[in-house]
Amino acid sequence: MTLRTIGLVVTLTLGLVLAPLAADAQQVAKVPRIGFLDGHSPRKGGNIDAFREGMRKLGYIEGQSIVIEWRWAEGSLERLPALAAELVRLKVDVIVASSGTPATVAAKNATTTIPIVFTSVGDPVAQGLVASLARPGGNLTGLAVMSTELIAKCLELLKEAVPAISRVAVLWNPANPAFEVLMKDMEVPARRLDMKLQPVGVKSPSEFEVAFTRMKREHADGLLVQADSMFIINRQQLADLAARHRLPTMYRDLRMVEAGGLMAYAPDVPDMFRRAATYVDKILKGAKPADLPVEQPTKVELAINLKTAKALGLTIPQSILIRADQVIQ
Repeated sequence: MTLRTIGLVVTLTLGLVLAPLAADAQQVAKVPRIGFLDGHSPRKGGNIDAFREGMRKLGYIEGQSIVIEWRWAEGSLERLPALAAELVRLKVDVIVASSGTPATVAAKNATTTIPIVFTSVGDPVAQGLVASLARPGGNLTGLAVMSTELIAKCLELLKEAVPAISRVAVLWNPANPAFEVLMKDMEVPARRLDMKLQPVGVKSPSEFEVAFTRMKREHADGLLVQADSMFIINRQQLADLAARHRLPTMYRDLRMVEAGGLMAYAPDVPDMFRRAATYVDKILKGAKPADLPVEQPTKVELAINLKTAKALGLTIPQSILIRADQVIQ
């Protein structure tokens, strides 16, 4: 065998050996890309850190073994469809729809093929997002708050804390499609508690002042604030307005109480974001959203701000205090 022939054999052999290695290197180099669609403003802590923590525990490090494309509507829900379309154009592997129904609907309308994991939808079956909790079908799955059951408990706790309440204003955002269903579901528990509901819709923070003036003009003696990106972002303003108008208020987000709100009854949302990471992991490993059952909250918390209660001249019954998970003095 000539030297030239030997050289050709060695070259061919090396090529055969290195080709699979090169292919493997290309596979390793493909880093999963997650689209994160949120109605809030960019922020640190809370739900975002919980999601990152969930991903880290599953072995995903942002910027190394995974890329996250963050898209924020900053409280303007009308921006969500364009942001969802942008994530679709980027060909992300999974879209995480944060901040409830609006982001989920925007993502659903943008794609029928990219898997979507929602983090805190009210009732995905009633809202037509999935076929059933056990077998979602389609390209959506995730975690549901199941607001119908929670909203009844919110009204019960408000009535127990302030028995004289008879007319409850309900602050809601007409741009959020979840609330049309929820408002109807509130009617039965309200009648049972001898409460008359007064829906007050606001589309922007500039309408808050007028909304509270209307509540008092129509003799509301209590308030229920729905869970919505706009309300959460502007929670300090809402807490201040409720205090100024002396309205005992129940919120559906625990952060509202930290801002000075009277009471909140809500799921442990950060825990739901940690659990959402599990869905992302399963989908990246080949699972289909249609086959992953929708989960419900494992923990619902009651928070009370006693400082606010004192300012309103209220004494929160001991029967409620002993059930509270968080009491702010």
